[in-house]
Amino acid sequence: MKRSIEDTPIVFIGAGNLATNLAKALYRKGFRIVQVYSRTEESARTLADVVEAEFTTSLEEVSTNALLYIVSLSDSAFMQLLPRIVVGKENALIVHTAGSIPMDVWKGYTTRYGVLYPMQTFSKQREADFANIPVFIESSSDEDTVFLKKIASILSTKVYESTSEQRKSLHLAAVFACNFTNHMYALAAELLEKYQLPFDVLLPLIDETSEKVHKLAPKAAQTGPAVRCDQNVIDTHLAMLADESAMQKVYRFLSEDIHRLAGDGCKD
Repeated sequence: MKRSIEDTPIVFIGAGNLATNLAKALYRKGFRIVQVYSRTEESARTLADVVEAEFTTSLEEVSTNALLYIVSLSDSAFMQLLPRIVVGKENALIVHTAGSIPMDVWKGYTTRYGVLYPMQTFSKQREADFANIPVFIESSSDEDTVFLKKIASILSTKVYESTSEQRKSLHLAAVFACNFTNHMYALAAELLEKYQLPFDVLLPLIDETSEKVHKLAPKAAQTGPAVRCDQNVIDTHLAMLADESAMQKVYRFLSEDIHRLAGDGCKD
């Protein structure tokens, strides 16, 4: 009897934000997670309980019987643990989930390897819907590429093959679009708190800004004093930030860069 792809025994090495969301998503689709490894027992046990798997805090106790190992660790932990991760797993497919690490990092350690990179921001406290999350695949063999694409396609409608160089560029773009943008929210929250205003007054503005770039190019969607060349408003804002030197530098730099990207002309 032919086994379904969902019956593939999977081990997760890592139980952080991405691993937690990916393991749960696979579990909900009927995949068989057999074990979860994390350096901290609480993280390993918590995720393992949800996906009905065993857990371990020792790399030496990670099962060698799985067919797929998904390694989802911080870049530094991954590089440190890589030689120990592959021991005893020579016949299995081992993939990492990082946007910034090339696939060839596996070379010389194992023969079947690849990358499964879901490009999204993940938090343990919020379960992500994988249906529309772009998943980028890369593998050392055509056969394993097909295998990874089948798995990813069960989770998402947006599955792509990409090179390590493309994925690195995607990760850089994602840092601008997500991490830096969220930092702007954090700075805005600080300002609002200073003036006894709640952050949620900005949520309709944030939602509309995000929604606009579904229909307009980001450059075309830009509004505000910098793109209007409204120096009076800019000077007023800079004066208001006189006691917040770091924030003032950010405001000045971003205003100048918005103006640069807009070109010589200013919007009305």
